[in-house]
Amino acid sequence: MAIEKLSAPRVGRISKPGKYGDGGGLYLQVTRTLVKSWIFRYEVNGSERYMGLGPLHTVDLKQAREEARKARTCLARKADPLQERARIAVENTERIEFSGRKTFDECATEYIAHHKNGWKSAKHLKQWESSLKTYASPYIGKRFVHEINTALVLQMLKPIWFKKTKTASRLRERIERVLSWATICRHRTGDNPARWNGHLQEILPKPSRIKIVKHHPSMPCQEIRAFFEKLDTRESLGARALAFTILTACRTSEALHAKWQEIDFARRIWTIPAEKMKNGKTHRVPLADAALRILHTLEGSHPVWVFPSPRRNRNGPIYEGAMFDLLRKMNRPDITVHGFRSTFRVWAAEKTSYAREIVEMALAHKLASAVERAYQRSDLFELRRVLMQDWARWCVDSPSPRPIPGQEVDPEAATKDGIS
Repeated sequence: MAIEKLSAPRVGRISKPGKYGDGGGLYLQVTRTLVKSWIFRYEVNGSERYMGLGPLHTVDLKQAREEARKARTCLARKADPLQERARIAVENTERIEFSGRKTFDECATEYIAHHKNGWKSAKHLKQWESSLKTYASPYIGKRFVHEINTALVLQMLKPIWFKKTKTASRLRERIERVLSWATICRHRTGDNPARWNGHLQEILPKPSRIKIVKHHPSMPCQEIRAFFEKLDTRESLGARALAFTILTACRTSEALHAKWQEIDFARRIWTIPAEKMKNGKTHRVPLADAALRILHTLEGSHPVWVFPSPRRNRNGPIYEGAMFDLLRKMNRPDITVHGFRSTFRVWAAEKTSYAREIVEMALAHKLASAVERAYQRSDLFELRRVLMQDWARWCVDSPSPRPIPGQEVDPEAATKDGIS
């Protein structure tokens, strides 16, 4: 059997996909993207098997030949090279001097403590803690992290993979991160049993194929005017908050946590701080006449919050379900508050000629292209001001809005500012 057919220079020159034999079961495998790696082909009980020996940039020709020689020696002893390698790995894991035996719960607690200050909100922290406590701890919480294997991870994920697909997918990712952290901190070694690519994806179906993503139900833009007429008959704080949320096309949390110090009545601007934004960037919202009227009706009701909680024992904003509860009272359980952002987007696309980037910036979305983001450094504020004024008019059907206290606008001046 001829061996050592390849040479180091030839290996470096190969530029076509395929398998190139060196002899003795050793092959250089070249993928379609020209990634080169070594594999060892052998047979056990008539079955063909392949054992990866490592990528070319890590294992050179000489090292690959040595690994192939060891595999052939193993076969001569009637042993399976893959099983032998797995056995050695287990033995090495058992012999390793860990920096301290840690359970999964202990590692999860430390991981969260190290990362929570970098997360955007307390809600994200609670989701991490809740999902791990509810679904991971009963199965692997008390186990040492170096004992956790693929079987345990699957035992935990399978009961919820089809019933609570989104939760299960996020849980898997969080477990993978905790175990990766544990590996780096020398509490465990070896492959990550919660890894998706090239591992669990071969056992579990892809989440996106199990459950179709449901978008937030939204109202057709043709119905928004009639909806505002009904909304205007309600005097609750939730109704004012919902109207303000729709007119500014902002997210629920951004509106409910609005503070008076963020409102500039003179310049007709609401500046939302970066820490409140999903994208982590400060967002300026141009306030249309209808939005300003809502603010003036609430001015002075609370020193801090625009939409304060009605409970005397709670010094904070109105609770997050207030607007959702209002929709149910109005017999509209078929739509969501967040869905009004979609209504705004469809209206802008179908009923106006505003450029896409202007509308996307009004929604505080990132521009799709990194190149586009690099060149478009303006927030297009004045153009967005005109857009939001048009949106407000579409919603409330008020071509000649009532004057805002202290904000009477001269028609000629308004035209120059691009407001009318």
